[in-house]
Amino acid sequence: MSVVMMQVALDYLSKGFSIIPIKPDKKPFIRWEPYQKQKATPEEIREWWTKWPTAMIGIVTGSISGVVVIDVDDPDKGMQTLSEYLTTGKVPTATTPGGGYHFYFKAPEKCPGNSAGTPPGVDFRGEGGYIIAPPSQNGTGKGYAFLDGLSLQDVELPPLPRPYILLINSFKHSLYMERGVNDAKRPQVTPSDAMMFIEGRRDEDLFHVANCLVKGGTTEKETLKVLEILALNCEPPFPLQEIPEKLDSALKRAKRREVNVSEEVRDFVMTSRDAFMTSDVAIGRQLTSREDRKAIVKALLRFEKEGLIEHCGNRNGCYRRIESQCEDIDFLNASEEGVNLRWPFEIERYVRILPKNIVVIAGTPDAGKTAFLLNVVKENMQGHKIHYFSSEMGAVEIKDRLRKFGLPLNDWKRCTFKERSSNFSDVIQPDGINVIDFIEIHDEFCRVGGLIKEIYDKLTTGIAVIALQKKPGQDLGRGGLGTLEKPRLYLAIDNGKIKIVKAKNWVNSQVNPNGLEVSFKLVDGCKFRKIGDWDKSVEVPGLYKETPNQFKYTKKRMGKEDLTREFQNILPNK
Repeated sequence: MSVVMMQVALDYLSKGFSIIPIKPDKKPFIRWEPYQKQKATPEEIREWWTKWPTAMIGIVTGSISGVVVIDVDDPDKGMQTLSEYLTTGKVPTATTPGGGYHFYFKAPEKCPGNSAGTPPGVDFRGEGGYIIAPPSQNGTGKGYAFLDGLSLQDVELPPLPRPYILLINSFKHSLYMERGVNDAKRPQVTPSDAMMFIEGRRDEDLFHVANCLVKGGTTEKETLKVLEILALNCEPPFPLQEIPEKLDSALKRAKRREVNVSEEVRDFVMTSRDAFMTSDVAIGRQLTSREDRKAIVKALLRFEKEGLIEHCGNRNGCYRRIESQCEDIDFLNASEEGVNLRWPFEIERYVRILPKNIVVIAGTPDAGKTAFLLNVVKENMQGHKIHYFSSEMGAVEIKDRLRKFGLPLNDWKRCTFKERSSNFSDVIQPDGINVIDFIEIHDEFCRVGGLIKEIYDKLTTGIAVIALQKKPGQDLGRGGLGTLEKPRLYLAIDNGKIKIVKAKNWVNSQVNPNGLEVSFKLVDGCKFRKIGDWDKSVEVPGLYKETPNQFKYTKKRMGKEDLTREFQNILPNK
């Protein structure tokens, strides 16, 4: 990850931004004030990300970088009021770990300084500020990410809207008044900013008022009356006979806009996979004005009546698309051949792996998860293209681990090793063997099951072998029962023991592999030495304990009736 972040930081520098390294607590690693006036050199950036490989990328805002950012921490609170000051159009937009948004704009010639709560729920990062840029990840592993098609590469920086500049300046002006700041130090608003309905802009101002009234729900009769009053008070007066034309244009524009917004909302809904909020539609489609938001609500209510979407969750404005279409399962032409894989401990003798299968190995720290996964690679890289995604091993560590297997390092080139710690569903190969070491979640463990499903959804004929962390003595990894839904083979590994927790496709229908476990010793961090045979920890007085190779006389634990029900097809006659 360090090499990737270093390169991204250098890319931002090449775009003209002033870059600084940021700690997980959002504070700079360095004394950053000098970089408000001068940009770091490529050598400095390489030095910083070599020293702090997990540093987040900070962009110094203002004139030094030519960029300012509107930071919406609370979309439900901030977007509605912010929309009054922003014009529509595409704006580079990034999501934040806390569920907010960053909107990137071109810095004005006279760039305002930082401002908080303008409007409520919204902060401004201008002269003397900095913002954290994608793909940075904070201390909990959550990241900043640009919305699809709205990155700094996809969209040019638009100018910061003038109404918002006036809002910031007026907000600061009121603060200066409260604090008794000298008039000479206050930002000045020129007379032209407030002069309307004068020659040269009467037409534009009257049409603007007509649009605002129509969008606000004012009746045609009332709108016409207001426009006539304003026309008579223009300097010079505006011809009254031309006022109906202004109203008609505003009505037609509102109708076209409503139709366009409806189509934008429909496109968003049809491409959505998960639950979404009304604010998500507004941000994702850059429909941020007040009238746009009203049109979005109207469109969603209509789509709900049509049966395209439905309410979900306990929050107002939360929907999900109703997926009424199902793909036919062509079982007649389906291949019955499994994926020919070899596993440590000869697991392939008991469990079949089929196309689009998920395999999970949940293990305690240092129990041997990575060793298990590398053995999977070693045993199968001759016949399969394998993609190994590592979240914690760098190139040197991988090289050291592979040397222990005693194979020429060039042999391992049949496997592609990639550095990755999140969003694995974006990079897995649908028709290949994907090894993920490991899904790294530090909180919100309930998300792990959903992440596994996302990987499953991307597979076609390939498989994914996924490592998870687990607590000692427990069978399931972090995420609990949610991690058990999609896997067809689920393994639990502790120090010196591995267990088949779940196996759906048995090689021998007479031998149930579920619950089998075997002891082992891990040698040199790479070689598994099996101790004894696969066995079930089920002991019953006077009955035999089933294993794949033999039946053993045992003592206790399950009742005779329970064991008979489980093994009724394979218990020997006594």
